[in-house]
Amino acid sequence: MYVLKHGIKKNPEKRWALPDRIFFGYGACHILAGVFLRRPPLEDFHAERIIPNEGFAGAHMYVTNGIIAFDHHGYCGRERLLEHHRKGWASHNPGWGYAIVGVDFDPLSTVELNRRKMLGPDQYLHDPIPRARNFIDRRDHAQDAAKALKTTFVQN
Repeated sequence: MYVLKHGIKKNPEKRWALPDRIFFGYGACHILAGVFLRRPPLEDFHAERIIPNEGFAGAHMYVTNGIIAFDHHGYCGRERLLEHHRKGWASHNPGWGYAIVGVDFDPLSTVELNRRKMLGPDQYLHDPIPRARNFIDRRDHAQDAAKALKTTFVQN
């Protein structure tokens, strides 16, 4: 698990300068999910959130079809993503746990995001939407999703 140096998330220049995977994995995952859903490269995906138990950090948003998921790592089995996230946070925070909730709001709406203590797209140093679109467009979604599906126990 990658751990950001103290103060980076509060410094707009340093945050923006992070590599894409780190930028979208540690604070802008909701932007990536929202852009994915605006023009989905694959059908039947929806967003879910990992909500840590009270008093813990480690929230995350990703998109999934219930079997595979997409986030800053690319595609993988949904259960694999959840286990990877749990292991990373629990290894540094004894007692860490979480709930999964479906996203019932627009993950690109500043008002909705601010209600949930997340930054809206217009609150970053630059517009993160084109950056997310570029990150998404660099992938072969059909191939990557098929490869991820092979790592799950559910096969079509």
